[in-house]
Amino acid sequence: MHHRPTIKDLAQAAGVGTATVDRVLNGRGHVSARMRQEVEAAATRIGFPLPGQGIKARPDLRLGFVLHKSGQAFYQGFAQEIETACARHTSARIVPVIRYAASQSPEDFADAIRIAAEGAHAVAATAVNHPVLSRLTDEFRADGTPLYCLLNDFGGRASAGYFGVDNMKVGRLAGWMMATRLQRPARVGVFVGGTRWHGQALRETGFRAALREFAPHIGITDTMVNLETRAVTYEATLDLLQRHEDFSGLYVAGGGMEGAIAALRDARPAGRVALIVNELTDDSRAALADGYALMVIATPLAALCRALVDRMAAEEPAADAPPLFEPQIYLPPSL
Repeated sequence: MHHRPTIKDLAQAAGVGTATVDRVLNGRGHVSARMRQEVEAAATRIGFPLPGQGIKARPDLRLGFVLHKSGQAFYQGFAQEIETACARHTSARIVPVIRYAASQSPEDFADAIRIAAEGAHAVAATAVNHPVLSRLTDEFRADGTPLYCLLNDFGGRASAGYFGVDNMKVGRLAGWMMATRLQRPARVGVFVGGTRWHGQALRETGFRAALREFAPHIGITDTMVNLETRAVTYEATLDLLQRHEDFSGLYVAGGGMEGAIAALRDARPAGRVALIVNELTDDSRAALADGYALMVIATPLAALCRALVDRMAAEEPAADAPPLFEPQIYLPPSL
């Protein structure tokens, strides 16, 4: 007579450790959706009885996510935090489907969102502000599929909610820090990814407002559009340095900060230009450490993703608006 399979047998069948099996069966700890599926499949093969409160008791739930710039470290980290939050969710076995928009065009964002929504309980996306996305948000609301806006509130009242920071506040923080650092007449610049990112426009507005309030002696160049790319930001930063002898500060309100950091490394000594960027990555951390960045303002991705997944996995969309998340401030002494 065959013996009843044990957890050790299940671990061997799934090719994992017994601790991993225990976390999967009891719905706790950091286990990827793929690993949960493999353990469940192994349990079926060997006839391991799944506990009533284990895998089978939790419903399968598909959640769709749309990001962009798949090659950027920030969005790679964002995807990892989404997967971690899904794996740690306990009330359902979540399968996250993460897609990336092919470009920053409204149509590409809309196409990616529609694909991610196929069979999904809810969808969350980064996207630009545009009538195409407004109409799509209205369609999702009428269809009953919750669509959440990430980082940039492209859906307004028609969306299921906005998950991100207060972008005006982020810009004011950057402006206050720039004013504090530059106690003399000088010229500074600001980059945004494009005119359709209203969240970045709010950051720019806050940045300019803070400089007018705290440092009217500082002049600001015309806003530069960098398309959130390293190459454009690099060339544009070098151009600003060449055209303005008194250029002393730069705020990158969106992506592309890697280009600004590289340009300053090539053209100026550390600390000569006060650089403020958003999001903590290996590049921005290194720039802080060696004096090429003055401050990094970061989105608390781990906390945001946990709250986002909990809201998306709920049986019914919550009526209250999601909370705004406090930005994380990093300065050289904090490393």
